[in-house]
Amino acid sequence: MTSKTDETTLRGRLRGLYFGESLSAVRFQLMLAVVDLVIIAFFLLGPYLRDRPSYLIIDYAIALWIAAELVAQVLTSRSILRWLSRPMTWVDLIVLGTLLFPQLLFNFAFLRALRIWAIAQRPIFKVMLRRFGWGHLTEVATAVVNFIVFLFTVTGFVYTFFFYREDGGEGFVDAFYFTVATVTTTGFGDITLPGTFGKLTSIVTMIIGISLFVRLAQAIVRPYKVTFPCPQCGLQRHDADAVHCKACGHVLNIPDEGL
Repeated sequence: MTSKTDETTLRGRLRGLYFGESLSAVRFQLMLAVVDLVIIAFFLLGPYLRDRPSYLIIDYAIALWIAAELVAQVLTSRSILRWLSRPMTWVDLIVLGTLLFPQLLFNFAFLRALRIWAIAQRPIFKVMLRRFGWGHLTEVATAVVNFIVFLFTVTGFVYTFFFYREDGGEGFVDAFYFTVATVTTTGFGDITLPGTFGKLTSIVTMIIGISLFVRLAQAIVRPYKVTFPCPQCGLQRHDADAVHCKACGHVLNIPDEGL
């Protein structure tokens, strides 16, 4: 009985820290976000640091941190199946594998850039936007994060498969330059990927990159709407100052995020 109570208390405390909006929860989530930024910086600087003796030490320290986070996520989740259905769970598991077995899973190391997505998935992301009065920019901020995640994921992929044999810094910059030029369809042609595999990589990068770029432009240009399901017809998106649902005319009571 005692063990069950302790487990429930621990789970409740973790859920409060991970998903709450109290001062202690905000501080805890900010700490997690700062650690995420440090981890992302390490991943991005990996090509410059890979030959240093301390690289593997930091690598395994990050693996230990991510493993601890996965355990905490299991404890805060209502069920294992729900935890496994989260895309970020699989991202963390793959990243953890690349950290624990860097030689064996080298070809998947580019997926580490997906950790950038973890920042946007944390509740603190939207909480801080609201507290600074930028709640109406949530959709734009999410689109920006998705675009950045795509840029660095593709950069990591191109670097891993095409530029890894070059000098760490120069190879990474070439991969990033190629990715930006391809996504923006600038096409200078001074750096191209060889062979059929290179052409297919360029095609996929252009198609997905343009789609995300258009999505970002739409989020910036189109009028701001809030997500508030209509109690009668279920319409999700409404103007921030809407009093009636445009679809069925039902009276709405949309909370003011600024209050």
